[in-house]
Amino acid sequence: MPLKMRFYISRMHKLDSFLCIAVNQTSQYRLIRDFFRIASRLGDGIFWYGLMAVILLLHGAEGLMPVIHMALAGLSGTLLYKWLKGKALRPRPYEVHQDIWLTGTPLDKFSFPSGHTLHAVVFSLVAIDHYPQTAIIVVPFAVLVGLSRVVLGLHYPSDVLAGAVIGAIIARLSFLLI
Repeated sequence: MPLKMRFYISRMHKLDSFLCIAVNQTSQYRLIRDFFRIASRLGDGIFWYGLMAVILLLHGAEGLMPVIHMALAGLSGTLLYKWLKGKALRPRPYEVHQDIWLTGTPLDKFSFPSGHTLHAVVFSLVAIDHYPQTAIIVVPFAVLVGLSRVVLGLHYPSDVLAGAVIGAIIARLSFLLI
């Protein structure tokens, strides 16, 4: 790898670590920590499964295809992010930096990409495509889920950004296929 490229990668890694530590320090405050723990826990799937149930309750048979669309896009996201984590093998920030407080529970060993963020973006974009009025709820929630992963010491900001980009790509591809 050329020296200039290594220099830029090193600088990006330092910025990523700096931002991760700075955001994670907010978890020292109980109210902030508890708020983001709830957002993260809901982002485990509870919120999205609840949204799919509400869609089925409100729209009956007409809601079935959007829910199937969400489920298939979400399953695709799960398969891809698990594969990527197994390839990248990036340790979680709390394992690398003594300054990072782990205040959440990791669902697996590795950091890259953020599966919570990936799914938040996938589910949000698919829901908005079928029901634009859901944007007012799902977009802020997806942002909170992504932010929670850094606040709780589980991911670097770059993991969250990568999860969001991958989630957007999966959603976009799903629109072409479904």
